[in-house]
Amino acid sequence: MSKLQKAWFYNQYGSIDVLQFGEFPVPKPGPGQILVKVRAAALNPVDFKIREGLLKSNDFLFPAVPGCDAAGVVVEVGDGVSKFKNGDEVYTDVQDFTAGTPKQLGTLAQYTLVEEHLVAAKPTNLSFEEAASLPLALLTAQQAFDVAKFEKGQSVFIVGGAGGVGSLAIQLAKHVYGASRIVSTASTGKLDFVKSLGADLVIDYTKQSYDQISEKFDFVYDTIGESAKSHVVAKEEAKVIDIATFPAHPRAENSMVQPRAHNLEKLHPYIESGKVKAVIDPKSPYSFSDVIEAFKHQESGRARGKIVISPIE
Repeated sequence: MSKLQKAWFYNQYGSIDVLQFGEFPVPKPGPGQILVKVRAAALNPVDFKIREGLLKSNDFLFPAVPGCDAAGVVVEVGDGVSKFKNGDEVYTDVQDFTAGTPKQLGTLAQYTLVEEHLVAAKPTNLSFEEAASLPLALLTAQQAFDVAKFEKGQSVFIVGGAGGVGSLAIQLAKHVYGASRIVSTASTGKLDFVKSLGADLVIDYTKQSYDQISEKFDFVYDTIGESAKSHVVAKEEAKVIDIATFPAHPRAENSMVQPRAHNLEKLHPYIESGKVKAVIDPKSPYSFSDVIEAFKHQESGRARGKIVISPIE
């Protein structure tokens, strides 16, 4: 008889109404796997898109526990695990969507199971909440700059600078990739916030459309799925990457993150020096019992930075 844990899960695709709270088995780590006691988890738009059937697959197992991001403590390791031991504080994006069907057990649970190559040591200067907010969004932003072959001194236009990915993309552009000019978009109430992250100019999308922007950029990074319109601000040969609309506009390309711990570790010097900071939505953290409210906020599209669930107990 396996041990049981508290978790949020759903037994069918659908709206927020299919989410339930109850008991779920605690898995045993197999070879190369780590069992993590989750201290904090974070939401991403892909969590509700999967629940709604975006990556529908005949192999997908119900009941499914949502969540990609977690920070917590190692409680058990499988054979062959060499980097981590019980008691280590870690953070991770447990879902590698490039590897096939999403896992049944996500991170909105007291325990999650994850492969060692997806797990990184938690930066010592971060709380569990801050660490949980980072993996998927930070790796998504980092990968886009790498796919675009972004070079120091180039300019970037980031659509959606106040969101989970956009808020980190601005910081990476400034502190890691050496952008010469960073322009972003936000709504009226978030302009100062996005400027504070490091943008040189923030355009109020409620007052100015893309075709009213005369400046052209070396890289257009669309984090909200408007590549059908935003591509017009790209220079002729520039990369346009859209992470939110599938398929993207023909002028753009889609990018789906392939999470890897070594990519997170590359950014640790910037995180530990405080140059790249976690951006957590002001309404967070939500308690483990308030996951429905947290998803409502996520699905409104109005979050500023990342929505975090903590403590999970």
